[in-house]
Amino acid sequence: MIVSTKETAKSTPCGAATFAGKQVHMVGIGGAGMSGLAELLSRHEALVSGSDCLNSSATERLKNLGIQICLGHRAGHVPEKTTTLVVSAAIRPDNPEVLEAKRRNLQILKYAQMLGACMKGLRTAAIAGTHGKSTTTALIAYILRCAGVDPTFVVGATAEQLGGSSAVGNSDVFVVEACEYDRSFLNLSPKIGVILNIEEDHLDCYKDLGQIEEAFHSFASLVPADGTLVAKEEDRSIKRATEGVEAPVVTFGLSKRSTWQGTNLTSKLGRFNFDVLHEGHRYGTFELRIGGIHNVYNALAAICVCHQLGVTAEQMAKALLSFSGAQRRLSFKASLSGITVMDDYAHHPTEVQVTLKAARDMVQPKRIWCVFEPHQHSRTRFLLKDFAASFGSADFVVVPDIYFVRDSEAERASISSRDLVNHIQANGGQAVYLPKFGQIVRYLKNKLEPGDLVITMGAGQVWEIADEIVHWLGSDS
Repeated sequence: MIVSTKETAKSTPCGAATFAGKQVHMVGIGGAGMSGLAELLSRHEALVSGSDCLNSSATERLKNLGIQICLGHRAGHVPEKTTTLVVSAAIRPDNPEVLEAKRRNLQILKYAQMLGACMKGLRTAAIAGTHGKSTTTALIAYILRCAGVDPTFVVGATAEQLGGSSAVGNSDVFVVEACEYDRSFLNLSPKIGVILNIEEDHLDCYKDLGQIEEAFHSFASLVPADGTLVAKEEDRSIKRATEGVEAPVVTFGLSKRSTWQGTNLTSKLGRFNFDVLHEGHRYGTFELRIGGIHNVYNALAAICVCHQLGVTAEQMAKALLSFSGAQRRLSFKASLSGITVMDDYAHHPTEVQVTLKAARDMVQPKRIWCVFEPHQHSRTRFLLKDFAASFGSADFVVVPDIYFVRDSEAERASISSRDLVNHIQANGGQAVYLPKFGQIVRYLKNKLEPGDLVITMGAGQVWEIADEIVHWLGSDS
């Protein structure tokens, strides 16, 4: 059960309490992180309002909490008594609500700046990395809850077992997802810092991998000498990023060099059982309900963090076995008429590759139909060759138009989904470009057979296709 009473919120020594009674307006409130932060502020009695381009399950949940949400962006949406305007990373400086806040000399904070302000006074575990942040953050929060530690948390995705993407706990522990985009994680103050992995991404705001490593080094340097930095052992970029930091570094991985080593791995339908050694000594045996080797690494990081926070191996083992994952992370939608439908948030080549491999191991389908919606024209252009090579586990790839966000019109004109399809085909894959979701649904209806798996992927709205296919299968059965 989520702790959400006013009494608990008041007793938690959280920086969010400093906004009690103040009007906070949030632009882009429907995003996973923003909606979680809005909920956190609201539970600490801030007067929260917001706006977004689209209605969503997140905005509906916030409305049910009494938060006023406007559709679209207009100067008139900023309430008269607003003292602070919070903007998501996707909001441009010329947004009319931002311009209105500037005209009225209101305090304007980025999402990460407000998040950093809210975590003051708490023992914070901040989970960073190119991949796996949401799952690992949600997993840590879930383990803590199961162990009787009631954390405050903000996750960049909804987790049904946590009741949403955020909650106000009655302990002094704050678990938060730390995003590297726009170097936003440098606004945080972690006592425990986690780096899951480092790869090229967000090349619209970083020049190259070297700059990304520098940003992660700055993040690692935020962890104080009496804190702990948790880092993946088998990652050269992490080794460079953590060199010379003040905090003690403990590592996780499958290598014998790891402080926390996963060993004796076995799997059944893609779900792993493994032993953990701590500094070479047996710590415990763990089994995962969620699939994929990448989630073994996420679990090892979570085990390390929760050990630092006083959770026993037995408590962790029980929680890991029951954790069902975060929303849109290898999410099972339905299995009807012999056809399985899944959905995932993967929008980077490495994520696509490991997710497809895990999905094949878990479902063992006759054929995989992957509907991949590229996210950002700049990401697609920068990582085009890697994307084209990442669909090896799929039998067919269907690609709609690129989800347009944050990029300039010039960037939009520089590349299209047709370019990605051409590269997939050049790599020997079977791929087709169908610009609109309706076209894809009609196409799949004519192609799908019993034994097939359909998996939708992307950070945009591609999940709508999965829902349409489930609806069609349900009405046809």
